[in-house]
Amino acid sequence: MNLDTPHLLALAAALGWASGLRLYLTVLLVGITGHWGWIALPPGLQVLASPLVMGCAAALALVEFLADKVPLVDSAWDALHTLIRIPAGAALVAGLVGGWAGDHGEAWTAVAALIGGGLAATAHAAKASTRAAANTSPEPFSNLGLSLAGDVAVPTMLWLAWAHPFVFFPLLALTLAVMTTLIWYCFKFLRALLQRVRRPRPA
Repeated sequence: MNLDTPHLLALAAALGWASGLRLYLTVLLVGITGHWGWIALPPGLQVLASPLVMGCAAALALVEFLADKVPLVDSAWDALHTLIRIPAGAALVAGLVGGWAGDHGEAWTAVAALIGGGLAATAHAAKASTRAAANTSPEPFSNLGLSLAGDVAVPTMLWLAWAHPFVFFPLLALTLAVMTTLIWYCFKFLRALLQRVRRPRPA
């Protein structure tokens, strides 16, 4: 299907947000939709429909799925992907919007990259800080539950952006509000924990 403006904006926002949580799964799902012709990918994203790219994305998505279930390993994985998820989210959104931007393509592509990177950064910061806070608890269930929630949220939000963009937009706004609140509380918690660890013990 060719995208109208609401679908384009919704998918752009979904790609940026999802890249901050599950980058490789996002790349794989975009590649599948383009490969099977469900969405006519713009030139900047057509490479994702390549069997080679989809195979690599599938392998990395599996590694990420497993790493995200192991306490502390998930935080190390998140730390590494701070340098990957945000620019990748910017690039995906820029590639999507650039193909439909028309005469003002370069300007809109730059704007799309900034917004996509911002959404990816927000999602990544919320994920990394929440999982780091959860890793301070000795029980494994909160960590596993958060990981499974991310596994479900990414394909769900991408599907909503494609099928029901006007449902997606308010849900994304609510999700971003929750994520922003989580970032603030988790960083406050982790800072207090770090200060308590560094505080010298009385003799």
